[in-house]
Amino acid sequence: LPPVGPASAHFSEDEIRYIRGLYAGEVADVDHYIGQLLEALKEYGYYDDSIIVLSADHGHPLADHGKFLKGGDRMYSELLKVPFMIRFPGGEYGRRKLDAIAQFHDVLPTILDAIGLGNNTEAMHGKSLMPLIRGEEESVRDAIITGYYGAPDRCIRDKTWSYIRRPEGEPDELYNLVEDPRERKNLIDEYPEEAARLASKFGSLYAVRGKEIKGIQGKYEVEGSAGA
Repeated sequence: LPPVGPASAHFSEDEIRYIRGLYAGEVADVDHYIGQLLEALKEYGYYDDSIIVLSADHGHPLADHGKFLKGGDRMYSELLKVPFMIRFPGGEYGRRKLDAIAQFHDVLPTILDAIGLGNNTEAMHGKSLMPLIRGEEESVRDAIITGYYGAPDRCIRDKTWSYIRRPEGEPDELYNLVEDPRERKNLIDEYPEEAARLASKFGSLYAVRGKEIKGIQGKYEVEGSAGA
């Protein structure tokens, strides 16, 4: 991709291409050592008895939207999307690619469900992906919400749209991820109804989580009183 935004004012296309090449080299290096780890698991007899999860904490913007590295104002796919692979003992469930939305919160409930402890996940933010993996469901959530530490920017996206809510005074953004996967054309003015639909999920999430948290808190308050 050619440099856009602030990056183009400080780096030439050749310089950005070089930086991206360095990142590609780092990816190859990580891939090499993951291979060594898997070989070690096989050598010591753990490979076929282990659930192996491979992921990353975030993506890595490389001037795709004019800036490098992570930050609260970079709520785009290059930061938000990460690799996510699971291998089950003995290769159960085979090699399949699931077309579904997931997030970090879902990893722990998924693993607990896989080892028969799914009943212990009710209070967790995440959802087990095992119904998808077993072929019982096509999705466990219709959208995800993400942000960056204390930054006010928030992004909520489903499989088609990505809505970015910016701080007051800055224009919000809306992208069609199917027709514009690079998120170049802001459609906030053309499709305000889609932005409003996604924005409504902020309130829905907070309402649900608030009730769950209060319920858990009340449970422990009652138990604490009973034991006093």
